[in-house]
Amino acid sequence: MSKNYQVTVIEDNHAYREVLQLAFERDASVKLHSEFGTAEIALRELGKAEAKPDLILLDLNLPGMSGLDALPGLLELCPQTKILILSQSDAQQDILRAISRGAHGYLLKSASIKRITEHIASTCAGGASLDPGVARYLVERLRIKETPAPEPQDVQELSKREYEILQLLADGMVKKEIADQLSISYATVDTHIRHIYHKLDAHNAPGAVSIAHRLGLID
Repeated sequence: MSKNYQVTVIEDNHAYREVLQLAFERDASVKLHSEFGTAEIALRELGKAEAKPDLILLDLNLPGMSGLDALPGLLELCPQTKILILSQSDAQQDILRAISRGAHGYLLKSASIKRITEHIASTCAGGASLDPGVARYLVERLRIKETPAPEPQDVQELSKREYEILQLLADGMVKKEIADQLSISYATVDTHIRHIYHKLDAHNAPGAVSIAHRLGLID
């Protein structure tokens, strides 16, 4: 049985919030926990909420406090909650700041609603949630201070399949897409990704991709 993930949306565009809400109603794996038009209201209300969401969809360009400025406070209030940026901005500085401040993924609003809901489930399950263009940029530039690269001699050798999956993670694919691409099961992909994280001493997909790039394991 698939889990029903509780999602909070922080987005000032009311029409776009309605689109997301309708999409959630049609997807059995996602349920709307709450929605807010500003970061200030979200911080206040989530601070009072006993049940925290599994994931927060956070826009960056908000009236008043920006999504970037709200990130640390949201992580402090909801330490077990994943935060997925959903923004129109593909500016490199926004991507780096969001990931370095603790965001668990970064999607562009140009992504289809189906892809967004898939990424929500993938992020909640601990997978990668990066727009393909964002992923390519992070491979080149991301340096996550909390996840220093191990010495090359300390890294366990990846299998051929693990190399394949690591490259697809770097391309921004989610677990389901990787499973379809390689004609293997979702559970098998999940197992391989866990092995990749362990071997690279990484805690998430952006960290694994960054370490692999610094070690020269992927292009």
